[in-house]
Amino acid sequence: MRRLLSLSALGLLAALAGCEPAPEGKPITRMEIGKGDDDTAAAPAAQATQNQAVMAEGSACSTTEFEGVVLTHCIADPANHRIRTALADGDGKVFGSLDSFSQSVDQASVAFAMNGGEFERGGRPIGYYVEAGERIVELDREDGSGNFYLKPNGVFYGSGGAWEIRTADRFYSTIGARPDFGMQSGPMLVIDGELHPGIQKNGPSRALRNGVGISADGKAHFVISDTPISFGQLARFFRDELKTPNALYLDSNLSSLWDPGTARLDVNGALGPLIIVERDNGASE
Repeated sequence: MRRLLSLSALGLLAALAGCEPAPEGKPITRMEIGKGDDDTAAAPAAQATQNQAVMAEGSACSTTEFEGVVLTHCIADPANHRIRTALADGDGKVFGSLDSFSQSVDQASVAFAMNGGEFERGGRPIGYYVEAGERIVELDREDGSGNFYLKPNGVFYGSGGAWEIRTADRFYSTIGARPDFGMQSGPMLVIDGELHPGIQKNGPSRALRNGVGISADGKAHFVISDTPISFGQLARFFRDELKTPNALYLDSNLSSLWDPGTARLDVNGALGPLIIVERDNGASE
């Protein structure tokens, strides 16, 4: 797993190191899970647009309610979609928002996009990050404070239409070939069908949060809360409703979604790495 960075990866790192502070990324959350989040910043009004009541034609997303919380659930199907990560444009300038990214691509090719894992100021991802087969940041197996370091954390990764989520330690010990995309975040929400042992059943912290899980049929399920939610509720939704054996927390308060099918484009603050779900031109939906 220890490989030298390619020239292109080094170039992106240099660009990130020298980029202007705006748009400014979010420092890693320095708090214990389920405690102390800035819940006032997580009001539903932070969403730029309202959700559709049902899955609209041409959208991979739908709304649902779980334990009194409104959620948007988007499905990436390997038969119809491909997933990639995106951080910066060709000049190394961090996109910083879904709006900025949307202006750089053929919008008809995108099924939906969501913010990825946590990041440092300037947008640099915290932990393992691979884009288009290039490793930009190495796997982080160190100890630390905050949600990212509540072990086990994990890696969401894949190549082609095969996607997985593994704990960081398992990823390190079992994965040899570099995936097409990958990003590390934390904590894990569900591990082999069990809730993360450090997550409170229903802690007092409430925030807009998002995560991703992989179901037994290989589909990737992306969930973002449209009203404040606890860690425990989000984890239970993945385990009990979506039946995903493994699920990974992505972020909170800045959690954002772009769904071209419903014209939803959230603007909740400066972002770092993005997860892009694209339509597979070779497949018919």
